[in-house]
Amino acid sequence: MAEWITAKTNSTIQHVRKLLASRKYRYECRAFVADGTKLVGEALRWGIGVEALILREGVEFPVPPGIREIRVPEALMKDVSRMEAPQGVLALCRMPEPRPLALEPGCLILDGIQDPGNLGTILRAADAFEIPVVLTEGCADPYSEKTVRATMGAVFRTPPQQAEAEAVLALCRKQGIPICATALSDRAVDIRSLALQNYAVVIGSEGQGIGEAFLAAADTEAIIPMSPRCESLNAAVAATVVLWELRRDRK
Repeated sequence: MAEWITAKTNSTIQHVRKLLASRKYRYECRAFVADGTKLVGEALRWGIGVEALILREGVEFPVPPGIREIRVPEALMKDVSRMEAPQGVLALCRMPEPRPLALEPGCLILDGIQDPGNLGTILRAADAFEIPVVLTEGCADPYSEKTVRATMGAVFRTPPQQAEAEAVLALCRKQGIPICATALSDRAVDIRSLALQNYAVVIGSEGQGIGEAFLAAADTEAIIPMSPRCESLNAAVAATVVLWELRRDRK
């Protein structure tokens, strides 16, 4: 039987607000919010631990057995949801359990991708091409509401790993995985000339680029060929090109 919540001060509603607002709180609770029918459906489909569904009054949505069902009035849903036009379905989800860092040749390392939309788009493309992704410090939170929405459910299917840059570099050295840094430099070679499936490929943010630690450790640097009149590509677009090359080289 559904519970009814009408007060903004209710503890569950306050919990949702804090999960949406605070990265620190999300990781303390090991929980996050999925907003919208598509995302909630994907969370349920792919076995993400959904603890509760919050549904706007009048919205029809199947609630699996064992999941807490909460009903709220339209005004409260609009107040809580970050969407401009809330679809009336929110899920409280558990984060995947932390696991030891694992790397393999042909993986993608993201260094300081701070825009949630870009990060979500990259994770969506990586899922499509079945390329494992590692996020280093400085990246946006993959479990923020904006990032989750931009992944279109990919973060449920293939959660990215997260680790400090030094830990990633140490494991690359230990396993003998060479590093390819995507960078605008004099020594960068055409990305098509490399067998990318043999490398851990690093992409940095649009504003700052790749951090010094990865640049210093890189075995090679690569560039995506483009018209001389263009300075650079959006980080998500550049990452998608790299992901395509990684996928193509795996054939």
